[in-house]
Parts: sequence; C-alpha cells; structure tokens
Amino acid sequence: QVQLVESGGGLVQPGGSLRLSCVASGTTLDHFAIGWFRQVPEKAREGVSCISPSGVNIVYADSAKGRFTISRDNAKNTVYLQMDSLKPEETAVYYCATARRFYGCSLNSERYAYWGQGTQVTVSS
Repeated sequence: QVQLVESGGGLVQPGGSLRLSCVASGTTLDHFAIGWFRQVPEKAREGVSCISPSGVNIVYADSAKGRFTISRDNAKNTVYLQMDSLKPEETAVYYCATARRFYGCSLNSERYAYWGQGTQVTVSS
C-alpha cells in the first residue's frame, strides 16, 4: 500500500517561505515522477510542479517559475517543494502524488495515482 504524507505547511506572511516535504511508505519513490498540486474549495486541483524519477526533468506552472523549487532525495524517499515569495492567492491545500506507471512528469492530475492527505498553506498578514 503506497502512502504519501505531506508536511511543512502553515501560516506565513506574504513574501515569506515554506518548504513542503512528501514522504512515501510502501514503495520507493525513485520509480515515480512526483507532482505537487494545490486546491482551494470549489476549484479544480492545480498542478504546481513535478519532477522525474531521476530528478533530471522538472516542470513548473507559470505561476511557480522563479519562486518555487522542487527537489527529491530518493535515499530518504522524500520529495520537497521550496516555496519563496509566497502570495495570498496561493493559500490552498497542497498535495503530493505519484505518477501512474509509464507516465512521466506532468501537471495533469489525471496522470497521478496515489495522493497524500494534503497540508494547508495559508499566506496572510
């Protein structure tokens, strides 16, 4: 049973930073592309970033480019999302997910099979 657990969310002021972590159990993450998504109530889940199994291929949503950094430590079975210069409109629940078999890095949530429970990020003064 694949389980993903996100952590690192919280309350941060506009312009601040957070680092989210996604730890897996029941599998080794080095076989999977991993994506980070976010969602607010009554809106579709939005892809933020993804990273290929080797870490060579990385994709960012336009809104995240230049401010967010995704990385992975396969030895620790963990993927990170460093978020800098956060904006109030980025308040959301952030999720990590493993891509379906044979799918690479994508911001399309339909290509992901296993999801964590999410961690709340609130950007507010």
